[in-house]
Amino acid sequence: MNHIKLPIIVTLALTALPAAAQDPYDPDPRSVIRERVRDVVRRHVAVKEVTRAYQGRNRGPEQTERFSRKIKIGRDGRLALENIAGNIVVTGGGGDEVSIEAVKRTTGDSSQLASVHIVVDERPGRVDVKTEHTARNDRVSVDYTVTVPATAGVTLKSISGSVKVSGVQGPVRAESISGNVTAASTPRLEAAKSVSGDVDLSDAAADSDLNASSISGSVRAKGLKARALDLGTVSGDVVLLNVTCDRFNIRSVSGGVEYSGALSRNGRYDINSHSGTVRLTLSSDVGFELNANSFSGSIRSELPLTLGATGGGNERRRGPSHATRGVFGDGSAALIVRTFSGDIVIIKR
Repeated sequence: MNHIKLPIIVTLALTALPAAAQDPYDPDPRSVIRERVRDVVRRHVAVKEVTRAYQGRNRGPEQTERFSRKIKIGRDGRLALENIAGNIVVTGGGGDEVSIEAVKRTTGDSSQLASVHIVVDERPGRVDVKTEHTARNDRVSVDYTVTVPATAGVTLKSISGSVKVSGVQGPVRAESISGNVTAASTPRLEAAKSVSGDVDLSDAAADSDLNASSISGSVRAKGLKARALDLGTVSGDVVLLNVTCDRFNIRSVSGGVEYSGALSRNGRYDINSHSGTVRLTLSSDVGFELNANSFSGSIRSELPLTLGATGGGNERRRGPSHATRGVFGDGSAALIVRTFSGDIVIIKR
């Protein structure tokens, strides 16, 4: 499994990146990798032995066992679901009940199904669901399909499997070690993270800060609204389309960054990419002050800049250590873009 090999992959990445190929504007990418790994992986390292259960899933005829449960939690209740191996799909619905449908699967002996337990802990206004593997090295996975009251909140975690949540209006946190994370129509999204997988967000929003990240995968968002965004990937692209936020901090080590959306007056927008092109599609409604640096790429803007310190503004220029400082419009927003190996392009929306 990919997640078991992750420490080796990260170690190779740390040793392969040359410390000498840096400039004053770009942080050491090895520090960025360590930051993302610590942020997402450390909390799950204790269960790495259990994830071996997912190996060998497709080695023989499949045996299954079904689980079904309905629990009343109220319209503003909370669901927390933790899975070891298998997918999680959660959908917001009507009523005041949580409906849990689960399927245990194995390609080993059918007796292994009995060694995996779905533990449900009921409390007033809250339900906690956990998958417990009592046998060592079993080949059992569990796929969950859950419906919650639309206004409920959910916290979802899977070690080896994808997580998908849609139509949930309460607070949402979704994480996976090895699998994609997808959130749609979630107006109170708080976090969406994957170590080895893509993160896809659509028609989502956040009351305050939203954290979305992947180590080996891309982060994509469409129709996203938030007060502040903290987005990062080590190996993958960051693509934001039709996004509205007051500030963001975007980090990518190996991958491009694309942003299309509105800037807010007095907002602050910080992008740091080591190897990849940064492409910004901006409207002319809000002015900004640009501070752009690229060590081995060009800097180009379709929006007219009043140049301050150095740079060619609207001209495409190549050569070492390019830096452009300029103001568009009233300069009310702050736009800081740094890339070591890649172009910086600002396009008029």
